[in-house]
Amino acid sequence: MPIRTVIHLNFQGHARAALTFYQNIFNGQQTLVTYANAGRGEEAVDPDQILWGQVTGEDGIALMACDVPAGADWHPGDNAFFVSLRGDDVNMVRTLWSGLEQGAIVLHALTPSQWSPLYGMLHDRFGVVWVVDVSVPHSVA
Repeated sequence: MPIRTVIHLNFQGHARAALTFYQNIFNGQQTLVTYANAGRGEEAVDPDQILWGQVTGEDGIALMACDVPAGADWHPGDNAFFVSLRGDDVNMVRTLWSGLEQGAIVLHALTPSQWSPLYGMLHDRFGVVWVVDVSVPHSVA
């Protein structure tokens, strides 16, 4: 069975909004489990916050997220991680960029780079830094 990397994002009360935002961009299926659904409502600031959520897209993207439990130390942090979004199709990459760009701070515009026909970086409205590019085959030097 192959292993794949899935990014897990932690929020403090914004997991539902973030997963809905990403679901709309990636046309994915969304699964949400609240603290109340899991019988753990007392662990959350609000029992309707997300204990575990996931968005999976037909193109293979998968993101998970949760709202940290009440009293948990949480800071969004700068540059704690980047989510790398790579695709082979220029038009699809442009479409995904356009969705992620809504309410974002663009750190590097989606333009050609030395290693890719299109590369960009943005800080989305939920505090996640996305590195978006078109993947191309590379030879090992």
